[in-house]
Amino acid sequence: MKFLVFLGTVRNSTPPKPARLGERVCKACIACLNHRYAAHTFELVDALDYPLQPVFKPHFAYSRSQAPTELNQLADKIQSSDGYIMISPEYNHSMSPALANLLNHFGSSLFSYKPSAIVTYSAGQWGGMRAAVGMRTFLAELGCLPVSAMIHVPKAQDVFSEDGSPQIGEDQESWFNYFARTFNQLIWWAEAANLHRAQIDPHNMVKDFKTNPSQRNAP
Repeated sequence: MKFLVFLGTVRNSTPPKPARLGERVCKACIACLNHRYAAHTFELVDALDYPLQPVFKPHFAYSRSQAPTELNQLADKIQSSDGYIMISPEYNHSMSPALANLLNHFGSSLFSYKPSAIVTYSAGQWGGMRAAVGMRTFLAELGCLPVSAMIHVPKAQDVFSEDGSPQIGEDQESWFNYFARTFNQLIWWAEAANLHRAQIDPHNMVKDFKTNPSQRNAP
């Protein structure tokens, strides 16, 4: 199966130090995924690689031929994936605005009926867990229900090095075991959803809401 790993930070400057702290957490997660779930494919989607228009216009508001190429390509990747891993810092007790902005460009029909996993981090002691609470609602509305287990990395600059390897005194196996509780749930639900989608197409059972409010089937 195929999974997308969204890195939801675009802040690439100092202070604070180190810059792009989430990159360390992301590399550690991908190392765990590639090591323990080698039968599957994991592709990074870095929000920094998507310079979006200052005036918000979602991908589904364009005709296919008029949409920016990078949005078309990402829409195809989202639609063809079996699950998602969302990595976010915490801003004012909320998820990354950069991650929310990127995800909001795509309709829930691309994400629907697939699971997601939440990974948060911080330079402080809480590991972004307050952002994770809001992410559960956000991802549920997007259609990719988050699994119950979540990953939180407090003081990430003291835990992982720039390349994602553990700092001195940190045990990689222990961190991988912690990550695996969430990733095991993600893989299990993704496999179950994949098998059931092959039997019953959920988009035929519940029509997608894309352009017209009447598609909500509201009276």
